[in-house]
Parts: sequence; C-alpha cells; structure tokens
Amino acid sequence: MSYLNFDKTLLVNLERSLSKEMIRTNRAGAYNSTTLVDCNTRKYHGQLVLPLPELGSDNYVLLSSLDETVIQHGAAFNLGLHKYDGNTYMPNGHKYIREFDCEVISKTTYRVGGVILTKERMLVSFEPRVLIRYTMVEAGSPITMRFRPFLAFRSVNELTHANGQANTDMTEVSNGRKNRMYAGFPELYMQFSKKVTYTHEPQWYKDIEYQKEQERGFEYKEDQLVPGYFEVMMKKGESIIFSAGISETKPTTLKTIWEKEMLRRIAREDMFACLKNSAAQFYKRVGNQCYLLAGYPWFKSTARDEFFATPSCTLDIDRPEYWQAIIDETAVPMVQTWMKQGYVDGELSGLDEPDALLWLVRAFQKFAHKYTVNEAADKYGELCKTIVDYYRKSCHPRAVVHNNGLMWVEGRERPATWMNAVEDGRPITPRTGYVVEINALWYNALCFTAEMMRAKGRENMADMLEYQAELMREAFTNTFWNGVYLDDYVVDGYHDKEVRPNMIWAAALPYSPLDRKQQKAVVDICTKELLTPRGLRTLSPKSGSYRPEYIGGQLERDRNFHNGPVWPYTIAAYARAYMNVYKHSGISFMQRLLVGYEQEMSELCIGTLNELYDGNPPYKGHGGMSYAPSVAAVISVIDTMNHFETQQNL
Repeated sequence: MSYLNFDKTLLVNLERSLSKEMIRTNRAGAYNSTTLVDCNTRKYHGQLVLPLPELGSDNYVLLSSLDETVIQHGAAFNLGLHKYDGNTYMPNGHKYIREFDCEVISKTTYRVGGVILTKERMLVSFEPRVLIRYTMVEAGSPITMRFRPFLAFRSVNELTHANGQANTDMTEVSNGRKNRMYAGFPELYMQFSKKVTYTHEPQWYKDIEYQKEQERGFEYKEDQLVPGYFEVMMKKGESIIFSAGISETKPTTLKTIWEKEMLRRIAREDMFACLKNSAAQFYKRVGNQCYLLAGYPWFKSTARDEFFATPSCTLDIDRPEYWQAIIDETAVPMVQTWMKQGYVDGELSGLDEPDALLWLVRAFQKFAHKYTVNEAADKYGELCKTIVDYYRKSCHPRAVVHNNGLMWVEGRERPATWMNAVEDGRPITPRTGYVVEINALWYNALCFTAEMMRAKGRENMADMLEYQAELMREAFTNTFWNGVYLDDYVVDGYHDKEVRPNMIWAAALPYSPLDRKQQKAVVDICTKELLTPRGLRTLSPKSGSYRPEYIGGQLERDRNFHNGPVWPYTIAAYARAYMNVYKHSGISFMQRLLVGYEQEMSELCIGTLNELYDGNPPYKGHGGMSYAPSVAAVISVIDTMNHFETQQNL
C-alpha cells in the first residue's frame, strides 16, 4: 500500500471523504482540483481551471466535472457525484469506489459488478491541458463508457446560472468536440485517444451546491451546462485517454504525452516527497518570467510570501534552476526597477510592503548558507547594499529608519505586516510603529550585508554597517524587551504586550539582537503559550482577544484570522530558534514535532499543508488548501534537523 492510499471504508463515508481534497498543477498557473470522490465542494474546484489574462487576473473554471457512466448489458451505472438542494447527493457514484491512490498521480479504482475500472489524471507540464486515462481492468464483455462534461466558463470568484446567452453548440474536432460558452473565452477542446460518438442534448443541471462556500457564508448554488455526452466501447485491458484543453491536440499523440509526463513524476512515498511535490506545484512560468505562487486555489504571487518560501521550495529540494528562474531572472530585476521607478510590470505584487525587501535579503542569506558567503556576496552583495541604503535613506514609501536605528512603519490605516486582515478597509490587528519582527529582520539585514561587504574586501562599508547594527541592537532591546519576552509593537509610548509568534524571529535569525538568555526566554514562552502540533498560535490563549477557530462568515473569520489560529509558516522560525538555544539536545523534540505535519499529509488537501489551522484541538485546517509558506516552513524544519544531525555525527 502506498503512502497516500484510501480504501472503500473511508471513501463511501461522505462525512469523511468530502473533507479530503486533491490539487495538481501544471507549473504555469493551471490546476485540477476536487475531492477524493470527485464531488466538487468549492467553487474553486474543477477538472480544468486556468488563468486567462485576456479576461482578468482571476483563474477560470472551464471544465467543472466529467461524469462517467458504465453501461453493461443495457444497465447504466453513473460514477458521478454532485450535491443538490436538501443535502441530496446524486448520482452517488462514490459507492462504486474501491480505492483512491495518489502515490505518483491520482488513481481511482471503481468496481461495478464484474467490471473494474481505473481513472488516472494529470496536467500536462506548462500547458493548460488535463489528461484523464481510463483503463478497463476487468470486464466479462465489451463495456460502453459514457462521458458527460459539466461546463462552467466562469471566474473562480463567481458562479454561473442558466441563461440564454450561453452557447450550447458543440463543433466537431478530431475524436471529440469543442465549445465556447461565452464570447471572449477560449474554446474548450474535449478529445479522446479513441474515436467516440457524440449525442447532443444540451441541458442545465441546476442548483449544484458547494459545501465549503456555504460554510463560509458565500453564495453556494450554481447551474452548469451539460451540452451532451460522448460514448465509446471498451474491452478488458484497454485504456483510453480524455484530453481537455484550450487548443486542439492530435489524439494519436495522447499516449506518448502521457508516458512523457509520467517520467516527470516523483513518487510520494513519505512526507518529504509529498512536500517536494507540493513545493514544485507553486512554480508558475509566464513567458520568460517565473514566480512562486503563494498557494492555491486563490492566491497570486506576492513578494513577502515568495521571498520567504522560495529558498525552501527550490534550494532545499535540490531545484536550483527554479531559484535562478524565480529570483535571479525575475524577482531581482523587478526589485531593482521598483526601487528606481516605484512600479514594475509583472505579476509580483506587494513589493511596497515594509518587510518585503528584508525577506529578500533573508532569502539571499539562505542562499549563502546553502552555498558560500563569497558566492552570495558576488551575486547579491551590491543589491543587498542598495536595499539597505534604500531603507537607511528613507526612500521606502512605507518605512522610515529613525535616528536610533529602528525601523518605523505606519500600520493604522493600512496593514504593514503579515497580520493583514481588514475590516471596513482598516487593519483588524493594527500593528504599527516599531514592529518586532520587522526590526529583527532589519538588524539581520544590516549584519548580513556587512558580512558580504567584508567578504568582498569593502572593510569600511562593513565597519559602518556593523556600527549601525550595534546601535540598533541596543535600541531594539531597550524598546522591545520587557524583562520576560518581547513586546509585539511599540508606538507613541504604548507597548503591545500580547504574546504573539512574531517575537520568535528575533531569536531565530542568524543575526539576533538578543543575548542567549533573552533568546531562551522567547523560545520558552512561545513553547509554553503558542506551540501546537501545527505551528505557533497567532495569539496566546491567555489573551482576552483569543479567538482560536477560523469559522463563520467573512467578517468573523477576518476577526479571528490572526487572533488565535495557527499558521504553520511560523514553525520554521521556531525550529531554528529552538535549536539555536538547545542545540543537539533539541533534535528529538523537533523530530516529534514533525509528527503533527506527517498526520496532515492524509488530511484535507492530501500531500500538502493548509494556510492555517484552528488554535485548539483537533487543529482543523482552513484557508487556502495548499499554501507555499506552510510547505516551505516544514521543508525548512527538515533541513534544519538534517543540518544538526549531520553536525552531531561528525
């Protein structure tokens, strides 16, 4: 049995199986996602979802579902599953599922009487095309397979309803048909590797419901167009491939394409293999540029998330070519242009966030750790100096360095940090003034840039930066250290003493403004009040503002967002800080902590990690189904453990 394998007992239990999702991407923005039983529970789910820049910045669902029917001796067995009004599920095709396996690609095994059918799916790399292969494993006689495509042709942020404007016509193409439901959309080509017959009988399937949207308080009912159905005869041992894409393909090449794509796949045989696969799915190539998406299904490329996650999603999984594509070839030119002009052309947003460039310096520091400081200095030393000067000279539009060396940000009217939920346009957690993790990152950036300047022989510049860092270190401890732990932010004489995870960065970064006793105190209070099996809570349960569950309507969830739920991305800093303090004696504890993430590989979105989790047991996952900083953080923890274990064995 493979690492990600689910049997009939779980799959026929909709209460359990509908909570488990899967997502696969083509590394160019397109994805395929649904639940393990092929019942869409989100408006973001679909067999083919892809970006269409000519229509807008959203992703668009073209092919929502493909219902298969096995016809044997005149009896039809529909394998589809949809939720309708009144908690009604039809046509209950999940009862025929015997197994779902996702070791290499997703594979569903059905049994209908004496018929055993498997369904496997994949996306073609860098092409908006989904392939689904059906294999008739067992059949006493030839079987007729019927396929009904459910078309949506809409943004992932909208729902469609029956209307007279939809084009229901289907135009014949090689071994299939094509359709363009609405003007402006591309044509959707649906083709098979074998000749099929097509029957045209357009029909709207009304009031399909999305459970996840209903739980979130959004509109959750949709109508979808089924223009007709395809039929093909299959015999025992035969395989056919279905293709859906926005360009026509040659049916005779589908088998070859399938076999080539299979060679790219890596088996998900353990947690690290799952995380490596998940990390690679965040890559997005757009022409000559390459980005790291913050996650799926609704995220874009954002500077803070990209700079945090890219080192672990590339260097730590032995994909340096993607580090080069994302950072060297795309991000670095954009950052240089943005600092000069104040704007860039491209898909990377959030460069004006006060801490974004500091996270880029931290990414370069991780490059230096993976290779050498001299290599980092040669490649990124001048850019880091330019970034430091950009802050020091108050050129940044949202950050100012004061005479005491600390960085000041304004976060009362617009979020200035990663805790960026808003209500009526204003931050719910208005972290402003001197913010603890931003200043920890600033101190680290000064020290690391000085280290690179010294490596390049620029001693005077290194001395100046180290002198400024030392002044800033003293101001940091005087401002944030309250004798027990670090205040979260300080503004106009007010010290916010809420226990939040942001302080952990001051103890985790390679250059810490804290002494060892202070680092241990920070680690200990985070362990005592914030640590869970999924990461650090965003607020201590001792706080009167603690709201641990990410539930309810949009406003309630926004208010809870950073006031109790766990964000796994914090575990990277916690692990590094813990090991800094406890050294090799902390290895066994961190290994036990990883068990919590091991459990998540078969929960919710299988093989990956969610954006956030409830702050109280059972730590249920929420938000984006696959989140790059969460995945990167756990990869980083594994890398940290490997580093310390290697040192221990020397």
